[in-house]
Amino acid sequence: MSRPLKVMMVAAEASGDALGAGLAKALKARLGSDVVFVGVGGVAMAAEGVDSPFDITELSVMGWLEGLKAYGVVRRRVADTVALAVAERPDAVVLIDSWGFTIRVAKLIRKALPNAKLIKYVGPQVWASRPGRAKTLATAVDHLLALYAFDAPWFEREGLATTVVGSQALHVDMSGSDPVVFRASRGIAAAAPLLVVLPGSRPSEIRLMTPVYEAAIARLKAADSSLEIAVVAAGTVAADVTARVATWPFRAHLIGEDQKYAAMRAATVALATSGTVSTELALAGAPMVIAYRFQPLSYAIMKPFFTGKYATLFNHAADEEIAKELIQNDATPEKAAAAVGRLLADPAARADQAARQTAALDLMGRQGRDSSELAAEAVLRVIAGRSA
Repeated sequence: MSRPLKVMMVAAEASGDALGAGLAKALKARLGSDVVFVGVGGVAMAAEGVDSPFDITELSVMGWLEGLKAYGVVRRRVADTVALAVAERPDAVVLIDSWGFTIRVAKLIRKALPNAKLIKYVGPQVWASRPGRAKTLATAVDHLLALYAFDAPWFEREGLATTVVGSQALHVDMSGSDPVVFRASRGIAAAAPLLVVLPGSRPSEIRLMTPVYEAAIARLKAADSSLEIAVVAAGTVAADVTARVATWPFRAHLIGEDQKYAAMRAATVALATSGTVSTELALAGAPMVIAYRFQPLSYAIMKPFFTGKYATLFNHAADEEIAKELIQNDATPEKAAAAVGRLLADPAARADQAARQTAALDLMGRQGRDSSELAAEAVLRVIAGRSA
């Protein structure tokens, strides 16, 4: 009797953990007990049978300076991950997002286990910065699972076989997330303006962005005392967000991951730190303002490498700034309050932005098949030795 297929998955932050969990679930649906998992991930992957040897929250860093500070930890965890691969000898290794960590793991596993199939799930955003990474990835892995059609040509030009699987965020089922019930459960009147704030999922994002949001909200509340505030605390940073919001001089409803989509659907406007959440907000029909700050030194080092026009994916897909982006020096309380205030004051502008966001999601593949199922099919093809 042949042994079960062994798939190793490696994710280093919350968004990758969600992708890994979806992939594991889709593989189990196809193969049942004929597939087993090993690897590195968070709570979502653990629930699908991937037991991580360490806590991945220590790897969730963004920016060059932050990366240098965490270098010792990252190096140790890379070694731990490669040692796990050598011990388990998987048929395939799926390396999910988190470029700095997973590319190091990929190169070392390639040396240690030359026969293992290496698959990258989510490539670096070379359309936005450092296009040379496409060539680096092509030499390190056998296949790429790309989220969007506009990703593929960058890597295929370097000879890397690529399958476009779409983004999980485009297929989130929000039908069970009732905005009316959400508002009622929080004592928020049906007609009250509601600003939903999503400060991020990395410790550095919370540290840099929550003071900006607090000051912006103070300005908005001064202009309209009826404005209700809800803050989403991502699981990986929930304690930090909770502690910070508790000190704000105005009331804010603290929202956990379980009510995130209901809050998004209930929002009049959203103010969000740049990331996957922008796609989810667009899917929920929430007009939004996007902001992001890096540590100043990190930004100074990284800025010359930014080549894309937009940070937000649906803005990039549409090639226009549908959602206002406030990046680095533009991410000030004054500019955030002004951008949010304009949307709060203009129902027609909100409706127009929401409609254009939805149209951009269609350009990104919203009508396609479930991304986890497509990813599972591609992984099995690669293991079997067939191209996409």
